[in-house]
Amino acid sequence: MRAIKLGLPKGSLQEATFRMFKKAGFSLSVSERSYFPSIDDEQIKAVLLRAQEIPAYVENGVLDCGITGADWVLENNAKVEVVDDLLYAKQRLSPVRWVLAVPYNSRIKKVRDLQGKRIATELVNVTKKYLKKHKVRVDVEFSWGATEAKVPQLVDAIVELTETGSSLRAHNLQIIDTVCESTTQLIANPRAWKDAWRRNKIQNIALLLKGAIGAEEKVGLKLNVQEKNFKKVLSLLPAMKNPTISHLSRTGWFAVEIVADEKVVRSLIPALKKAGAEAIIEYNLTKVIP
Repeated sequence: MRAIKLGLPKGSLQEATFRMFKKAGFSLSVSERSYFPSIDDEQIKAVLLRAQEIPAYVENGVLDCGITGADWVLENNAKVEVVDDLLYAKQRLSPVRWVLAVPYNSRIKKVRDLQGKRIATELVNVTKKYLKKHKVRVDVEFSWGATEAKVPQLVDAIVELTETGSSLRAHNLQIIDTVCESTTQLIANPRAWKDAWRRNKIQNIALLLKGAIGAEEKVGLKLNVQEKNFKKVLSLLPAMKNPTISHLSRTGWFAVEIVADEKVVRSLIPALKKAGAEAIIEYNLTKVIP
């Protein structure tokens, strides 16, 4: 049986990626010391690798496709097909940032103040391009980890990945600029992408993952409403997002169903009830396919 070779990110993105695959309909599991997850799809052979390594393995064909960050595709200058952006990260459904950070008491306040200084980062090549763009000469060294702890004793500044900035603040660091933004991406080997069977399989995975991500932070709402209250209830629905409306067997009653952002439901449900809605049901969504 034919199968695609899929690289999955080990480390900070692993938990979120496994959760998205589960919502997409795939059962993934891996033992603590294994790098080869089991998946309930015989057409997929998965391997766990650091996100930093996946672009190179996809480019050279060791993997047919993989999930990594756009930052690591740039860092490796990898010649791959970007199948889709998958807007999720370790904590939130939003892009992450690589930021230039210095101690709060540093005299470095802007990029030009780095002239002749030393920076530590994992994202060396992208950082060098950023500094070249700003015409600043800086010694950029690769960091093997614990980058926040290296300033100011070992380096003058760092370029580090952040979602919320909380870790930087905890290390008494302030952000003075954004080097680049990054999203999670599904990438494919160009030769695999030209193969009709592999391309179809990879596209199907992308479709299901996008559907799972689209369902995050959204819920479904069902409710019944009498005809006399129908317009009032309808006017409360978020941005009139094409609700599904059907007649009930009871004369003069309608059933209404919508998808809404979870954060608005806590205020929406009381308003709907006050407007005359009855039998309101909120339910979780697994996938939303546009």
